[in-house]
Amino acid sequence: MILQNTSDNQKLTSPNIQKDIVCAAVIETRNAIVNDLGDGYFVILVDESQDVSTKEQRAVDLRYVNKYGHVIERFLRILHVNDTNATTLKTSIDAIFATYELSNLKLRGQGYDGASNIWGQFNGVKALTLNENLSAYYVHCFAHQL
Repeated sequence: MILQNTSDNQKLTSPNIQKDIVCAAVIETRNAIVNDLGDGYFVILVDESQDVSTKEQRAVDLRYVNKYGHVIERFLRILHVNDTNATTLKTSIDAIFATYELSNLKLRGQGYDGASNIWGQFNGVKALTLNENLSAYYVHCFAHQL
């Protein structure tokens, strides 16, 4: 048994302690991703889906070239969003940028699914992002191109 040599109060089997350990690992992993990116340029990839409880959730990935010249794609986080209108989705992306101190001016690409609230020419997230940064080119998600 793994826990046979530990004292009763040192087994770390409490659900609260286990959640704290997982949260600490998540924070350290995200910090490592952002530190690896540094001050470089990056692309954001975003996709949405409903979970089992029919809540909208959004997965956010970063793609960048690291200091060794390797293309890296890393899952950054998953967010629950209250609605899927373009303004709310853009606000959630801006909040991620603020949380991890990512500059919108370093954004060089954006990839989303084909929903009109995302790629809409005038009011979609793509257009709202391009209004702030003309270098954030849009590429349609290839997984949705059937």
